[in-house]
Amino acid sequence: MTDMPYRTALIVGVGSGLSASLARLFAKNGMKVALGARRADGLAALAKEVGGKTFACNSADPDEVTKLFTEVDAAFGAPDVVVYNASYRTRGPVAELVPDEVAKSIAVSAFGGFLVAQQAVKRMLPKKNGAIIFTGASASVKGYAQSAPFAMGKFALRGLAQSMARELQPQGIHVAHVVIDGGIASAQRTNPPDKPDSFLDPDAIAESYLHLLQQHRSAWAWEIELRPWLEKF
Repeated sequence: MTDMPYRTALIVGVGSGLSASLARLFAKNGMKVALGARRADGLAALAKEVGGKTFACNSADPDEVTKLFTEVDAAFGAPDVVVYNASYRTRGPVAELVPDEVAKSIAVSAFGGFLVAQQAVKRMLPKKNGAIIFTGASASVKGYAQSAPFAMGKFALRGLAQSMARELQPQGIHVAHVVIDGGIASAQRTNPPDKPDSFLDPDAIAESYLHLLQQHRSAWAWEIELRPWLEKF
């Protein structure tokens, strides 16, 4: 592992779980943190805690994504770390799915990832330096019954990450995809007394993201899978 080579992080799709853990850990390691979300007004406390700033953005809208990066540039300078953590899920039998909801799921989970990554790459390429991390899920590699829209979006996001890694890592930009294969612990999702650590601890997940950012370029990972010790393969 090497020292932290990055100074400014933009996290897109921020909520109270993994993204908040990432923001705290990045700030603890000396990074300025920008927090992007569709509804940014609920992030004031987190922004104050990490010394960061919030930005409202619909990640599936090209104009809003362009505006997001312009605003982050003005506030902090171009981010050299970008984490895409946004997704949208709709469930149901294929015959009963609402097409507009399916389109939204794909747009937020995958197309938004492309839009955010494209803006990031435009800023990172001239410097030949930066890192882009996409948050995946079990659905990135396993299409579950009655979860076709989420699988479609997450499969596409994984393909984007792999293609970008092959194209951009030789140009100095570390691209990684993290498969989170299990439920993430939260106030609403707690571990059963007889099965401790059944859910992934968001702080522990954040440590893995930090490790990706600290990897030496001679041994960059393009994908890692994280799962609790009780999760079945």
